[in-house]
Amino acid sequence: MTTALITGSTAGIGAAFARRLAADGHDLVLVARDTKRMREQATELHDRHGIEVEVLTADLSGDTGIEAVADRLGDRRKPVDLLINNAGFGHKGRYLDVPIADELRMLKVHCEAVLRLTSAASSAMRERGRGGVVNVASVAAFVPRGTYGASKAWVVQFTQGAAKDLAGTGVRLMALCPGFVRTEFHQRAGMGTDGIPGWMWLDADKLVSAALADLARGKSLSVPDPRYKALMGLVKVTPRGLVGGISTRTGRKYGPR
Repeated sequence: MTTALITGSTAGIGAAFARRLAADGHDLVLVARDTKRMREQATELHDRHGIEVEVLTADLSGDTGIEAVADRLGDRRKPVDLLINNAGFGHKGRYLDVPIADELRMLKVHCEAVLRLTSAASSAMRERGRGGVVNVASVAAFVPRGTYGASKAWVVQFTQGAAKDLAGTGVRLMALCPGFVRTEFHQRAGMGTDGIPGWMWLDADKLVSAALADLARGKSLSVPDPRYKALMGLVKVTPRGLVGGISTRTGRKYGPR
């Protein structure tokens, strides 16, 4: 029996990963800030799939939370075979509208926590000669759109670079770049979504299935939907300045209200 650790496990993409991995027979370590919600989730997954579920309460915007999760990932007595770095959030407001303390908190979660947890997991996995890490980024990584997109661009570049460095060790690293997914993300950030076309929305469970298939194929980057693959292909051949203008206007239309 293998074990997967999922950060941001209680909603959205994290919860979808938990459901799928539990159904596939993986034991789980759930990581989030809401202990009560995680315990309810753990009970449901255990009762439905007969797997073991551990709950670890941690706030990844602080050193104490990051260290607690890193310690669990580095525990050689209870090895973690798959890490899903999913925890993250966005801000309501454009650059300079958001307090710098909030921006730094987001970078702590999106960048520092991802670096430290990936390092802790990969080190232990390399010793065993097997394991996988999925770092959840976003298609926002490929367009100039504020601090959120910049942090996700870092996740993509870091993950792909680390994947090359660990090639041949048995450790697989992959950056997952979804588009709009129906989760609590936008509601928590106070972002309006009424204007987003229906065709742009992705189903979290289908996204997870595609991501795990890409990880099994050894991909270091997953954009798990033909619609977004096509959009990202268009972005590559569009002048950078034009892409920046479009992404800014789109963010104002579909983003924070």
